[in-house]
Amino acid sequence: MAFGAILLWECYRYYSHGWISRYWIEPTYNFPYEGFEWVTPWPGHGMYIHFVVLAISALFILLGFLYRISTIIFFLGFTYVFLLEKANYLNHFYLICLISFLICFVPLHRYFSIDSILCKKIKSNSISIWWLWTVRLIIGIPYFFGGIAKINPDWLAGEPMRKWLAGRTDFPVIGKFFTEEWMVYLFCYGGLLFDLLVVPALIWKKTRVPAFIAAVSFHLVNSEMFSIGIFPWFMLFASLVFFSPDWPLRLLRRSRQALDPVIEPLPATKIFLSVFFLIQFLLPFRHFLYPGNVSWTEEGHNFAWHMKLRDKDTYKIVFKLTDPDTGQVWNVSPRKYLNQRQARKMSTRPHMILQFAHLLGEEKIKEGFKNIEVRVRTETSLNGRPAHSLIDPTVDLMKEKWGLRHSAWILPLAPGFH
Repeated sequence: MAFGAILLWECYRYYSHGWISRYWIEPTYNFPYEGFEWVTPWPGHGMYIHFVVLAISALFILLGFLYRISTIIFFLGFTYVFLLEKANYLNHFYLICLISFLICFVPLHRYFSIDSILCKKIKSNSISIWWLWTVRLIIGIPYFFGGIAKINPDWLAGEPMRKWLAGRTDFPVIGKFFTEEWMVYLFCYGGLLFDLLVVPALIWKKTRVPAFIAAVSFHLVNSEMFSIGIFPWFMLFASLVFFSPDWPLRLLRRSRQALDPVIEPLPATKIFLSVFFLIQFLLPFRHFLYPGNVSWTEEGHNFAWHMKLRDKDTYKIVFKLTDPDTGQVWNVSPRKYLNQRQARKMSTRPHMILQFAHLLGEEKIKEGFKNIEVRVRTETSLNGRPAHSLIDPTVDLMKEKWGLRHSAWILPLAPGFH
């Protein structure tokens, strides 16, 4: 129910803030994910209609009405939106894609739902332990891997939290301490320990209530301090899945009922779930296969729960297009083609810089030029370090492709801070 309610709210937010038009209708170019270049925005008012369908399916999930159909529609519809634009990548959007996929299989409509009222034969007050732990695991993954990701030199040295806290000294009550070093390290090490320990503490009955109180406090502070949308509220309500499954009945002071027979998932379903979670446990570690700092190179950054670990700014980015046959040169500013959000995200992410370079080169080829070279000059800073080149300015990016191997045209991060 909470999942449907929060996503219904999110659909409303996108409509009321004008984000549907800003992110998917107004841009002349979208950054697709590799392999999904065929996924493009609906023409005309199609994106508005799409979000109406998403909102209706979220409402139906909230009510437990036409649950199976609604979950499938929501999963496909939300994942479609997610795949449209790399610049809009958010960890909690990825999490919603995963959860909406899993609940297509999890029978969450057998109690407290319209479906269970209309179809008595599906009504059941019991659920397989497999389904319970499916939901618990997918909620626990962002916490655990978010904590693992924080075990890195920058975070342990107080960056980028030091800069962020210094900019929020107006925060109620505790803001006056935000420039103190002890407060910086309290946030950094406290956040690390919270992420690593909150799930085990929620699982263990003796520590469950204090862990939930800590989770409520943590997410409320995050909601006020950082612009991270529905994520704090989503994770706050999701933490309730670690309580005993009958807590809503006890809250309503209903007497315990005899449990209905448990319907176990099919063996094939159990194998599928095991493989699914194995992939989810391995995927966040893939950045160790690449050299360098993942927050700098971005290789293995997405889908790995690296949250609030970087303050990355590009102060200068110029694309230089050259026609070696005629000697013509064009210096291109990204803002001619991209909106502010796209340009800002692209300028710090090598994989998006490469995509944009190919866009510029292919545009010139369509104009009749046969041999175009594209190079880029950047000045980028990560977590307080002096700005320097992110991309090798001597490399023709038209000859490069983004793949599973390390991209040698990404220059290494210079050591040290200011």
